Amino acid sequence: MLKDERWPVARLIPISSASGIEAQERRAASALLAVVSAVPEFGRALLRPLGAPAGHIEAFIEVPFKVEGRTIRPDGVVVVSRGQRTWGAIVEAKVGSNALESSQMDQYLDLARDLGFDAVLTISNQYVSSSSEYPVSVDRRKLRRTELHHWSWVKVLTEAVLQKEHRGVSDPDQAYILGELIRYLSDPRSGAVAFDSMGPSWTRVRDSARQRTLRRNDPEVASIAGRWDELIRYLCLELAKDLGQDVKQTVAKSQRIPTARLGALSHSLADSGRLDAQLYVPNAAGALEVIADLRARQVIVSTRIDAPVTGTSKGKVSWLLRQLAEAPEDLSIEARLVRSQSSLAAPLRVLRGSPADLYPEAGREIRQFVISVTRNMGVKRDATQGSFIHSVVSTTKEFYREVLQNLRAWKAPPPKLKEPMEEAPTELEDLPPSMAEGIRAAEEEQAEEASVPQSDPEVDTSP
Repeated sequence: MLKDERWPVARLIPISSASGIEAQERRAASALLAVVSAVPEFGRALLRPLGAPAGHIEAFIEVPFKVEGRTIRPDGVVVVSRGQRTWGAIVEAKVGSNALESSQMDQYLDLARDLGFDAVLTISNQYVSSSSEYPVSVDRRKLRRTELHHWSWVKVLTEAVLQKEHRGVSDPDQAYILGELIRYLSDPRSGAVAFDSMGPSWTRVRDSARQRTLRRNDPEVASIAGRWDELIRYLCLELAKDLGQDVKQTVAKSQRIPTARLGALSHSLADSGRLDAQLYVPNAAGALEVIADLRARQVIVSTRIDAPVTGTSKGKVSWLLRQLAEAPEDLSIEARLVRSQSSLAAPLRVLRGSPADLYPEAGREIRQFVISVTRNMGVKRDATQGSFIHSVVSTTKEFYREVLQNLRAWKAPPPKLKEPMEEAPTELEDLPPSMAEGIRAAEEEQAEEASVPQSDPEVDTSP
């Protein structure tokens, strides 16, 4: 049989050149829901956080519902059954730059309530920090009986990679099917794109930050602040795919309300030209702290680890430098002191030859080390090489790979049992004179008695 290497490889999920955003949305929704039902381990991993039981999963596409004489046709429906319990959700998917609309979501929430569905699930290229948050405003009164959840396509892709590469799929055929979904969602023609732009306001805000002309209430400042948090959520997903562990963004308690977080970022951007974020990686020695300084055009990634609570300053610095033996020389190391706002800092290349530069003056102790790397910030708004997005993602991954994954937090050694003490012989010189003289006399008398030969005792021979 003749074979031509140019023949297209047969794929479970074909990627055709058919155009039209609606066709893309149908293909993406169908591909995802088919794999959710065909690979139970993947389906359960996605649906369990939404409240679905660990049961039999069924998925349907473009189910028509008649409501008041008109037809409503959502992109899909997913139903999970276990015993007497049934959980169901209406699914709406958007791809490319298509965004969800509040009016459509209100309509689907009404439909779900009337038909007894438990939830409405939306999927788009919009980012949220958790499935319980939502990228557009909705009538909160409609959420009393029906839950509303949202996934980004990158979130779905990340879960697929985590399941296949890290958690595992027991059935080889199902693993192949999941791999086909990964291939499909990774292709730009699927419409499930990664984070690819800082938005149309980027250039003006970037340049105004450099010129220090930004205002807190400027809508474009708020737009870039919101886009920054979306970038950080995308970065968390990228790290999760590589590490096989969930990576989460952490925010201060005062910023846990989305509007408060947006306001804090907007103020920081307008006042100092800086955007910041903190990422938590399970079991890492410290958090990943990411700062984009638009005025200095720099990206700074750092971590903080507590210094050992015992030992000298020399020992504490040596403890850290041993862990950074293979780290880049341009790292900056800062030693923060106990009960003091002052600190000592030096590049790693200097400390390797002169660690004493980090020793505080006598009487001061090191309480914490801050390790950071600084790289030039990309200026383009897209996600290509040399862009802002690329510089943030690549610098963060570089720092984690070269520094943080090799660090271990200090732990106190376990307590040791004391060795049993032997009784030391008593020295006569340590005793009072009268007691010492008495002991000597007794010892001399015992010695004399021992030196006298002992005669055999007489034997009684009487009858």
